[in-house]
Amino acid sequence: MSNTETTSAPNFIRTLIEEELATGKYEQIVTRFPPEPNGYLHIGHAKSICLNFGLAEHFEGACNLRFDDTNPEKESQEYIDSIQADVKWLGFNWTGKVRYTSEYFDTLYEYAVELIKSGKAYVCELNPEEMREYRGTLTEAGKNSPFRDRSVEENLDQFERMRAGEFEDGAKVLRAKIDMAAPNINLRDPILYRIRRAHHHQTGDKWCIYPNYDFAHGQSDAIEGVTHSVCTLEFEDHRPLYNWFIENLPVPAQPKQIEFSRLNVNYTVTSKRKLKLLVDENHVAGWDDPRMPTISGMRRRGYTPNSVRKFCDMIGVTRSDGVVDVAMLYHALRSDLEENAPRAMCVLDPIKVTITNYPEDQTEEFVVPAHPADESMGERTLPFSRTLLIESEDFMEDAPKKFFRLTQGKEVRLRNAYVIKCEEVIKDENGKVVELLCTYDPETLGKNPEGRKVKGVIHWVSEEHAVPAEVRLYENLFTDENPDGHKDTSFLDFINPESLTVTTGYCEPSLLTAAAETNFQFERIGYFVSDRYDHGVDGKLVFNKTVGLKDSWAKAQKKG
Repeated sequence: MSNTETTSAPNFIRTLIEEELATGKYEQIVTRFPPEPNGYLHIGHAKSICLNFGLAEHFEGACNLRFDDTNPEKESQEYIDSIQADVKWLGFNWTGKVRYTSEYFDTLYEYAVELIKSGKAYVCELNPEEMREYRGTLTEAGKNSPFRDRSVEENLDQFERMRAGEFEDGAKVLRAKIDMAAPNINLRDPILYRIRRAHHHQTGDKWCIYPNYDFAHGQSDAIEGVTHSVCTLEFEDHRPLYNWFIENLPVPAQPKQIEFSRLNVNYTVTSKRKLKLLVDENHVAGWDDPRMPTISGMRRRGYTPNSVRKFCDMIGVTRSDGVVDVAMLYHALRSDLEENAPRAMCVLDPIKVTITNYPEDQTEEFVVPAHPADESMGERTLPFSRTLLIESEDFMEDAPKKFFRLTQGKEVRLRNAYVIKCEEVIKDENGKVVELLCTYDPETLGKNPEGRKVKGVIHWVSEEHAVPAEVRLYENLFTDENPDGHKDTSFLDFINPESLTVTTGYCEPSLLTAAAETNFQFERIGYFVSDRYDHGVDGKLVFNKTVGLKDSWAKAQKKG
């Protein structure tokens, strides 16, 4: 089922299923991942994907992918395609075909008729404002609708005419007849069907009435033989309604709803409505913008399937809501890339270095490992010449004592090359340093200089052989830890104006052959990925910054 590491941490749901299988309650478990195709999946969905598919994988059961497509006005094939791609990218495969709630519309309609015939559903004509008034509050019971006591015959007639399209959109609804005084508001005669003339991406114009999510969801689970309906805690108050439908309808199975805490990450919003707003108002470049918490955005940012699954493993599955530090997500990402990303050198803010005692017409080639700890990744070739580029921040004129990079009169080692010494600094008319004249020690290739210690190591590229690339530097999209938690301030007010900076990097020539969507560690800078779509187009190189090298979360854990 999977081609990546399995989510393996024990959790209360896994323990429960182990007990049920041991007692023979189930021979095989069936889970499902049931997204609504009204947006792209985000990091919170990744947790649910890993849990549902992971449980099926662990217990050698089945996991269905079902689109709960009961709201056609907000759904599209684009979302359906993206969701399937995200699930596969994470390393999972669903059991059998892709399923749709819309496949069960005929059966759901029959179930609704069954409820009417048993006196447990009725057609109501209250408008939305009246329905809110009749519903009551958390502390006050609701009132019965004046249409609640219609006869079975009248309700059947009205419901059939709703289906036939005789009434305007919103003129009537079908409601379950449960208890308007129930403490749980979800049981106060919830709506089962609405009139909605909307073209459906699967059923076309066959229907002008559509079932509500709460009615369709549990019955779809039952039709598919799902044993465990695993969902987030906000559906806990819906469980009595889920069970009421299951108990009062001739469904073929009795799924069990189990809730777990949803994933909340600081400096992030995961509301689909708000993510769509970011896209629609062009605050980002699309659903897969690398700053977005969508799975497709994270993929384009350079996250790997294993890093996302490792993160979901680390946070665990509990019933306690909380907020996860984004630094933990970055830690899971770094730990995966540290092992699996080949190295390369790229200079983002260059300053020229001329090695005055190096022959003008000479070029050497240094063959070095692609990864210092993994020979299987092969080797790469670094050309070396008289004129180099280094990072501006790696030189300082008036350097403090603990500055171990390049300064006038001091030595530093070039990564995988020689030790050089800065002899002279050249500035422009404004006093800006534009070139460093250095000498090199030809006896220091692959060995330390004799009689002296050189502590600093810096990266570089040969100016003649440097390959220019567009480098996109990404930071958190929001400046506030909880951008969605301020009553009087829009989350949009916390958008980080420096969340994207585009610059030109000068790369070692081995990156010319980098395929799109390949991860690298740019030595001493951070982890980068060749862009999924733009890299290689018309020969242009495009790299997205994934994450920096420093790991504040790991350091905090060690201190703790």
